[in-house]
Amino acid sequence: MAAEKFDAIVVGAGPAGNAAAYTLAKAGLKVLQIERGEYPGSKNVQGAILYSDALEKLIPDFRDDAPLERHVIEQRVWVLDDNSFVGTHYRSDDFNKPPYNRYTIIRAQFDKWFSSKVREAGALLICETTVEELLMDGQRCIGVRCDRQGGEVYADVVILADGVNSTLARKAGFHGELSAGNVALAVKEILFLPEEVLQQRFNVKEDEGVVIELMGTVTEGMVGTGFLYTNKDSLTIGIGCMLGDFKANPNRTTPYAMLERLKRHPSIAPLIEGGEMKEYAAHLIPEGGFNAVPQVYGNGWMIVGDSGGFVNAVHREGSNLAMTTGQLAAETVIAAKAAGKEMSAKTLKAYKDALDASYVMKDLHKYRNMPQVLHDSPQFFNAYPKLVNQAAKTIFTVDGIDKKTKVGEVLGSFRASRRWRGLVGDAFKLWRAFR
Repeated sequence: MAAEKFDAIVVGAGPAGNAAAYTLAKAGLKVLQIERGEYPGSKNVQGAILYSDALEKLIPDFRDDAPLERHVIEQRVWVLDDNSFVGTHYRSDDFNKPPYNRYTIIRAQFDKWFSSKVREAGALLICETTVEELLMDGQRCIGVRCDRQGGEVYADVVILADGVNSTLARKAGFHGELSAGNVALAVKEILFLPEEVLQQRFNVKEDEGVVIELMGTVTEGMVGTGFLYTNKDSLTIGIGCMLGDFKANPNRTTPYAMLERLKRHPSIAPLIEGGEMKEYAAHLIPEGGFNAVPQVYGNGWMIVGDSGGFVNAVHREGSNLAMTTGQLAAETVIAAKAAGKEMSAKTLKAYKDALDASYVMKDLHKYRNMPQVLHDSPQFFNAYPKLVNQAAKTIFTVDGIDKKTKVGEVLGSFRASRRWRGLVGDAFKLWRAFR
């Protein structure tokens, strides 16, 4: 690769990197995008949830040819103990009317499609290439060095979209080592099932989908959640917990063993029965929240997507936030170019200002206390799921005992487990996390 100068280099071809490269190329800038995989999406075998908002702002007609699986019309939240669950559903026909708000996707297919749009916009994509380090001129980033002969490439700005464990940013000293307390390890499987079976089991019609969020004793008291959602002819099922909790877990439970336990749960097993495993994947998810977001700009560089820790702790809007950060970073570069400004930290601070003014940082700030609250409160993942499910069993069992006595029994079980002080304290923690 001969030395060459670009307006911008984007490292990574996931949702954030593609959003940045697409926005830059559409504005007529000379853009190089570098991807380690054989093709964009080749390393992302798992399914995912796509929120349409951010992508629609970039590509308004994306629904015409994007590889979408099912639009989501129903959201379920289940709290499980070892044998049962208590849950809530929200299903609306409003979600069954175009334009649809959420879709299930297969990342390998979707990232490849998104990349094709980036190339159509005029960006140069180079795959099967690893960026080994950033080129620095003092404190200023001036390009990248790749694992190819003569692999030094120069640019006015480098946008890092290389994932949660961004070795480039760490090697350059932009942020420190990744803390095990700020990242989750999730494992997923995609299970093949015929379309008609999926539709019968989840009470949906063609192209309609269901998402189930799961929490409870399946994570053995560790901070984490599970999930299950419908694709066209498959199911995606997975579970994730904080990496630090996996390390500290006295049972030494592996992520894969936890997933197998989830699949055997009496409420889950009938939904996935007969499913043939097509793919298995493990990946890291940033979970540190607002207080773990690193410096995301500097002299000649910006960080977007998972690399910057942008994940909404409540709504799990990973792809939506990633694309929004990529677009905002690109718009910062475009505005600076139009104004004839150099890509200094002073100029690129406009990216952080745009983030702060957007829903990205506003939502992260709103739920800034949640990571610490959950980390300090294993009872939310162990004791309370058991208490809630036992309470439901007690109330719904008809055995000749009057309801007043049953209610007293339920309240007594909560007091015995957490005491009044604990119950009040836990309620305060939840209020603090969601206020």
